[in-house]
Amino acid sequence: MTTADVATDVDRQLANAREYWLGWGVADRSDEELVLYRSGVLHPQLNGVLRVGSGIALEEAVAQAEQRLAGVQWMWWVGPDSRPDLAGHLLVMGATEIETMPIMAVPLESDFDVEVPRELTVEEMTEPQGLLAWVKVYASSFGVTPDQLGGVLEAERGRPDEAGSFVRFAARWNDRLVGTSALLVRHDVGGVYVVTTAEDFRRRGIATALTAAALREARWRGLPVATLQASAEGEPVYRRMGFQTVAGYRMFAPGPLSSASRIA
Repeated sequence: MTTADVATDVDRQLANAREYWLGWGVADRSDEELVLYRSGVLHPQLNGVLRVGSGIALEEAVAQAEQRLAGVQWMWWVGPDSRPDLAGHLLVMGATEIETMPIMAVPLESDFDVEVPRELTVEEMTEPQGLLAWVKVYASSFGVTPDQLGGVLEAERGRPDEAGSFVRFAARWNDRLVGTSALLVRHDVGGVYVVTTAEDFRRRGIATALTAAALREARWRGLPVATLQASAEGEPVYRRMGFQTVAGYRMFAPGPLSSASRIA
């Protein structure tokens, strides 16, 4: 796949993203016309609606989402795979648009060799007993509060991915765990997720090394393209690695969407 091709391959990239976020749905998930996930963790990105198809009325989608996500913080992800009138409907109903999250992709044509500081090692995390330490690193970077760590760990342990399709990477600086990344292999796409670095170890090339590790694994498996959703801080890093923006998710906080929720 060439650089020009990745922009026309968005459907499979979106399908990979849906698979990743649905993996958080240990408390509830739906993968039909209303695609949603509920981890139960009190963090808005870890519960949400990923897609609303044309086969469900907007009012019904809103009502179901409010009912099934009640009691947790959550968000609407409005991407190219949702019906085109969704964003306008949410705004009319009182939702607040927070940001646009770029969907970025890169063809897996090169080896993605990057310069790594001598103090740094990046390796696949295979030991189950190390999962809590791995979770603590990325939870802190994502702003997950310490009291919610148990829920995050439960969600990681409960992921429904096929054996071997979800690979976790850990970065260590002089044996201290300082960064994370993960690769989800689905729909012939390598999805790169949870690229994080501990706050006091940033700007040392760790995120680049973690991303490169996931990309090399995806290339080794014969995948043609890798995809991710970029934060504002991560976007320049990914762009330097050859990623290009192919689409975007408009992110909405639900707000007082329905008359029932306004009364409550």
